[in-house]
Amino acid sequence: MLTNLAIDRPEDLMFGRTPNPVVTRGGLAIGAGEVFAEVNFTLPTMEIMESTWGQVRDHYRDMTQSVLERMKALRVGGVVIEVEHLPPMTERAEWGAEIVRLLRGELDRAGEWRLTGAIRATPVDARYGNTPPILRKGDLWEKLRDSFAACAEAGADILAIESEGGKEVSDVALVYGDMAGMMLALGVLAPRDSRWLWKEIRGIADGVPGTLAGGDTACAFANTAMQLAGQQLIPESLAAVVRAMSAVRGLAAVEGGAVGPWKDCGYEGIVVKAISGIPISMEGHSATCAHFSPVGNVASAACDLWSNESVQNVRLLSGSAPAAFAESLAYDCRLMNTSLAQGSEATLQQLFVDSDAPHSPQAYVLTPAAAIRIAAAIVAEETDYARTRAAATTAVELIQEALDSGALVPFAEPEARWFDRIAADLAELPVDEGELIEQTRAEYGDLYDAPSYGL
Repeated sequence: MLTNLAIDRPEDLMFGRTPNPVVTRGGLAIGAGEVFAEVNFTLPTMEIMESTWGQVRDHYRDMTQSVLERMKALRVGGVVIEVEHLPPMTERAEWGAEIVRLLRGELDRAGEWRLTGAIRATPVDARYGNTPPILRKGDLWEKLRDSFAACAEAGADILAIESEGGKEVSDVALVYGDMAGMMLALGVLAPRDSRWLWKEIRGIADGVPGTLAGGDTACAFANTAMQLAGQQLIPESLAAVVRAMSAVRGLAAVEGGAVGPWKDCGYEGIVVKAISGIPISMEGHSATCAHFSPVGNVASAACDLWSNESVQNVRLLSGSAPAAFAESLAYDCRLMNTSLAQGSEATLQQLFVDSDAPHSPQAYVLTPAAAIRIAAAIVAEETDYARTRAAATTAVELIQEALDSGALVPFAEPEARWFDRIAADLAELPVDEGELIEQTRAEYGDLYDAPSYGL
């Protein structure tokens, strides 16, 4: 387990650079002093089947070409394009691989005008087809494994996933604001699955020279919480604490073999970067095509790739939506890279932080200073469970300090009551994970398959 911080000062947790950059097979250096756009696009609403597969291919070709044309017009030197699978593209490994080969051909042609391109392939976590989910064996796991292998062989530079181990518990616990249930999901189940899964992914990546075992995301946990909080269905402070907790399962992915770049919708990546030094992709104000969030600027603070999350191939007044969002990303990256070149990056980063942090506890826990505090609390502990408790407790402390000092907008009365309850519930959690498992067995034990988590 990682026990020290790769970055221990907030001022060093900066966009565009990190202690352990990675280089793709085409020579794109990520985290080595420059921020690159990561463009993510998807199909318009349509069915994916044999009869429509030709249309699917046409859409991906058109999206890729339109994005690359904008990169050429803006004289961009490097770009990552992510292929986030829709379920049929993982269920039929040859379909996902075919799209990767199509993109590979377009990027290779773009190399003629000196654009260095890379492909991130992100299969769907297809293991969730049984109740309870069986994660480490069976047809569903084999389909997922085959999809990773096929994408790597087809030319994907980076492998990634939005893994969901523990989601079967967190979905229920989150709705009820049950900290014991969330601790079971994020402190016991999720890290075990993440570490196991990334050992498997790393083995696949290592089998195809030039393929990087990239990164994961707590989308199924912390982003679900963020969206529920945005709809005022759960308190914002709970979403902020869950975000901090989710960093432990992210760290487990790195300990299992992920080398970066971390995946864009994993906002907890800033904590993972502080501990591991791997490069991270982030998303924020240029990802409104996919979802709203309270962290639009602060998410830029430590990014090495800057992503739009995902946009459908629809027409806007300017052109295709993927091309439009690619341009927005390119301008964002140009601003960050200019600040790095001029030595004014600390000022720009502070503006990113100051514009968001006072308005939401979810933004506040993602500032570089907060991320360092959470990261330090995590590595001071020796087990995933203890690390997750420490992350949650530290997030509560950070939020309380910010409220006391006026650095965070005061909570309304309902939010304040919930925040006090969260703090009290955390304090009552057992020290030992075995005790927690027993304590929660009656409520959650039938939701998960213990052998899938090595229990």
